[in-house]
Amino acid sequence: MPRNSLTFEVCIDTAAGFAACDGIVDRIELCSALDVGGLTPCPGLIAAAQDSDIPSHVMIRPRAGDFCYDKTDLKVIRASIEAVRNAGLTGVVIGAAQNDQLDSPALRDLIAAAEGLEVTLHRVIDLMPDPLAAMEQAIDLGFDRILTSGGAPRAVDGQATLRAMQTAAMGRIEIMVGSGVSVSNLAELAQNTGITSFHASCSSSIPVAEHLHHFGFAKTQKVTSRDTVVEFRKTLDTLAV
Repeated sequence: MPRNSLTFEVCIDTAAGFAACDGIVDRIELCSALDVGGLTPCPGLIAAAQDSDIPSHVMIRPRAGDFCYDKTDLKVIRASIEAVRNAGLTGVVIGAAQNDQLDSPALRDLIAAAEGLEVTLHRVIDLMPDPLAAMEQAIDLGFDRILTSGGAPRAVDGQATLRAMQTAAMGRIEIMVGSGVSVSNLAELAQNTGITSFHASCSSSIPVAEHLHHFGFAKTQKVTSRDTVVEFRKTLDTLAV
C-alpha cells in the first residue's frame, strides 16, 4: 500500500502482529506485555522481527512500574540495546526519570549505547509536570522522536499540549501521538494538533477459554487486527489528500 506524508506505527507483542501489519504500516514498535504499557520483548520476538520487512523499533523497558532505574536496571537496558543492535533492527524506544524530570545522565549514556540506531523517547514524558520543558531536554539529548499523549491518559484529552509540543518542536524532533488513537479519532487528532505521526495498537480483544480464568490467566487476549490496520491506513490516506 503506498505511503504518504503521514506516518503510521503499530505496537505489537506477538509474532502474529507482523502478518497483520505487513505491507501497510511504516514501523513496528515491538514489545511484550502491552497490557502493562509494554516491556522489552523476548529474544524470539526479536528474531521474528529480523524476518519481517517492516522496520522494527524495540521497546527497552526492563520491568513494569515506574521509570526510575538503578544501576542494575540500566545494565539490563544497555544489554537489551546491544541485543537489538546485534539483531540488525532499526531502533529502540527508551525512557528514564528521576523525580519530576527526565534522568538526563542515564539517558545520555543509553543514547550513546544506541549509537547508529534511531531512538524514541516513550511516554515517560507524559508523567512530567512540564512536557514542553521535557521535550527540550529530549532534543538536547539527541532523541529522534517522542511518543506522547500530551500528558493525558488518552491523546484525545491531551490535544492542547500535543499541539503546543508540535508547534514548539519546529521540526527539531518528531512528535508522534499515541494512547487511544483509533480510526474514529484520527482525523480529529490530526486536525487539532498538526501532528503527522501516529501510534496505535489496532488490536481487538478476544475471550480465552473459561477454565483458564480459574488459574489466574487473563480472561481475554488482544490480537492485532489486520482489518483495523487497513482501515487506519485508508483513513490516513484520506487525510493526506
